[in-house]
Amino acid sequence: MTGWKPTVMTRVMLGVAIFLSAFPLYWMLVIASRTNSDAVSVPPKFLPGGNLGENIVAVLENEDAHFLLGLTNSFFSAAIVTVSVVIISTLAGFAFASLQFRGRNILLLLVLLTMAVPLQQMGVVPLYRMMVSLEWTGTLKAIILPYLLNGFGVFLMTQYTRQAVPNELVEAARVDGAATLRIWWNVVLPAVRPGMAVLGINTFMLMWNDYMWPLIVLTPDNPTVQIAINSLNARYSTSYSLIFAGTALSIIPLIAVFVAFGRQIVGGLMEGAVKA
Repeated sequence: MTGWKPTVMTRVMLGVAIFLSAFPLYWMLVIASRTNSDAVSVPPKFLPGGNLGENIVAVLENEDAHFLLGLTNSFFSAAIVTVSVVIISTLAGFAFASLQFRGRNILLLLVLLTMAVPLQQMGVVPLYRMMVSLEWTGTLKAIILPYLLNGFGVFLMTQYTRQAVPNELVEAARVDGAATLRIWWNVVLPAVRPGMAVLGINTFMLMWNDYMWPLIVLTPDNPTVQIAINSLNARYSTSYSLIFAGTALSIIPLIAVFVAFGRQIVGGLMEGAVKA
């Protein structure tokens, strides 16, 4: 079978897509390495300056932002939520996809209905009242507990398990005497690792970028990274150089997570291509 050869138009479109994707990151580094006056100058300066280190130090030493604490809080909360969502969603996906029990379709329908309702916007008032009654406002528990499970993760892993794990394989493991959890651990998990990686990256990014709920329940002295970046604004002016320097620091954990989980995604895609 002959391989597909890209045309000139395909190469051009790919080049445009890469440029449009990479330019915002480059522009962020340009502003982060300039003074605030350079950031608002006309015409704009398109080459990096020499103030990146100075701006990063200013971000870390800003007494109003508590940037290092914000980084720590965001990483800690996002990591806990990601692990919880991936494990629970994988277990639930295995149950919905491979196990037979009464009410399975109704329960899955209820999970899908939760995806149709904007719970974060509609439930913010009762959820905040709950956090107040539990005396959790100002603590990380208030931003971790509501996100430990989500319907999208359950739906994604249900669909992925149905495609990656044939029922015959599960039945064969059960005939060999394997218990349900043993089947999940030894049969299901190795097959659904790419789906887990996609769900893990998506969950971590959503938690890392969440702004509204942490702004409501946390205090400026105990922020997440997004609140810390917002606190870099001066009282009567906007310090673009510091904001972009803080943003550049904040994407480093996201890149690290993508590199770590991205190998699982590529490995799973390559494995599927070989099987096909």
